[in-house]
Amino acid sequence: MRALLRLRRYYGYYWIGAVGAYVCVLASSVTTLIVPRLIGAAVDGGIVKRDVQALVYYAVLILIVSALRGLAAFGQGYLGESSAQGVSFQLRKALYAHLQNLSFSFHDQAQTGELMARATADVEALRNFTGRGVQQIVNLAILLIGVTVALLRVNWILALLSLGLVPALTWRTWLFSKRIRPMYRALQGQIAAVATLIQENISGVRVVKAFGREREEIERFEAANDRLHHDYLSAAKEQAINAPFLDMLSNSSTVVMLWVGGVLVMTNHITIGELVAFYTYILQLVQPIRRGGWLMAMQSRAQAACERVLEILDTPISVANKEGALQLPQVAGHVEFRNVSCAYHPGRPVIEGVTFSVEPGQMIALVGATGSGKTTVANLIPRFYDVSEGAVLVDGYDVRDVTLHSLRRQVGIVMQETMLFSGTIRENIAFGRPDASEDEIRAAARSARADEFIERLPQGYDTVVGERGVSLSGGQKQRVAIARALILNPRLLILDEFTSSVDVATERIIRAALNRLMRNRTTFVIAHRLSTVRAADMILVLERGRLVAAGRHEELLLSSPTYREINASQLAESPAALAPAALGTDDGHAEVPDEPELADEVLA
Repeated sequence: MRALLRLRRYYGYYWIGAVGAYVCVLASSVTTLIVPRLIGAAVDGGIVKRDVQALVYYAVLILIVSALRGLAAFGQGYLGESSAQGVSFQLRKALYAHLQNLSFSFHDQAQTGELMARATADVEALRNFTGRGVQQIVNLAILLIGVTVALLRVNWILALLSLGLVPALTWRTWLFSKRIRPMYRALQGQIAAVATLIQENISGVRVVKAFGREREEIERFEAANDRLHHDYLSAAKEQAINAPFLDMLSNSSTVVMLWVGGVLVMTNHITIGELVAFYTYILQLVQPIRRGGWLMAMQSRAQAACERVLEILDTPISVANKEGALQLPQVAGHVEFRNVSCAYHPGRPVIEGVTFSVEPGQMIALVGATGSGKTTVANLIPRFYDVSEGAVLVDGYDVRDVTLHSLRRQVGIVMQETMLFSGTIRENIAFGRPDASEDEIRAAARSARADEFIERLPQGYDTVVGERGVSLSGGQKQRVAIARALILNPRLLILDEFTSSVDVATERIIRAALNRLMRNRTTFVIAHRLSTVRAADMILVLERGRLVAAGRHEELLLSSPTYREINASQLAESPAALAPAALGTDDGHAEVPDEPELADEVLA
């Protein structure tokens, strides 16, 4: 229960509704306990004595008490559900905020479907238990105490006989809870696995169809679905075994009570009315006890769900603002790596001992084989990960000493895998600056040459791009992503193979705009094309996580065997891509043909 008790912090101001709900639970329980007493009095004072007036009197009292119980039950249900919904609202809110703040290292390993299941199915299981389950447990406890006192007042012999099976019921309920909890833990995990499978296949449906793997993916889903079905049946079987057993125990108590009670009535030790009241009390207690197994199943499922949710909330944020972090002022663009090492997993460095310095306005090309650490170097600048050793400095500030927001607001990033959100093109371009004006949005689109296709769309900038930008081509998405980066007017640009999804003609246009924009910005380009590398002010050659060479294209051809091998094998491109607009001059400096001053609109 320790995990469930931690949910108290999420009640917030909903605690007033929760307290009100439990006041109603108490009122409902008290009125429930009054009714059997009135029924017994009606039997003895009205039916046995043949007193119609007394019978009517007790009948009216029973109706009034029942009405009050109905009002209490309404308050219990409404206030309890309201507070439970409030808790689930706060829990989902906390989960989402924590997921947003968790570092890249967490999301590198997390599965989307698993996270979705924890934020939906698991939170819903918690809501169900906190809204109804806990109330019924409290109601059962009050009834157990109240009925015990009432039964002892009527006849202690009958009371002991009737309540003698309560320890057996309690033991059976505890045993059931112990058995069902791991089942529900496995069940919740399998729900997440099925959700992950569905999410992956819906997202990758085009790949599945392209490779003709529909049958295999259906079979894979059926296997996971069969396991989920089996887990559900196992839990249902355990509940089905438990419920009749509890019924048998409770009915045995009733039979014993009726037999002994009948004897006591015939020997004039109790009245018929007292026996009726006694029997009614037993019935009021038996029904909640029968629900005890169901409540324990609900509690076990809620506990498993709570543990899974808290696993996320307890995950530490490895990259966060340090206490007293500074606001990074407007930077010029000087970047320095001092003996930097970085390991995603302890003892397994991705880069090691990397040292270099970049002056403001320079263009840096990162080259190397797959897995050499190019992307890691770029990711350390906006502090997506923390270094294991050394330091990354921007304008002399260690990136760990400044706030993440002030740092990342000055870094524009265009990734190789373009991710757009399912809003309008306008919203996607202005994602980093929601307050951007219409003119700024259009200027950024023109600078990225995105305006050419946007204005041809039926709704223009109000066109909804669909999930992950599915309604746009790869090149169109890439240009929207470039516009999204440019609207920040960043001092630092990181371009991760930014023209990988565009044709040669579009690439030349985009490069012409970006070359102009990069003049006053420090730019890191992860490149696989010779045109980009030859235009760079400095090329960093990485091999197995180490910086093995640095210099300009011509220098490295003479001095670095690794670079010569990369140049020969990886930096190949078609003759069309080597046109002047996309390539530097013979001395390696970028030469851009005359183009309209589109970049100046963003710079302004």
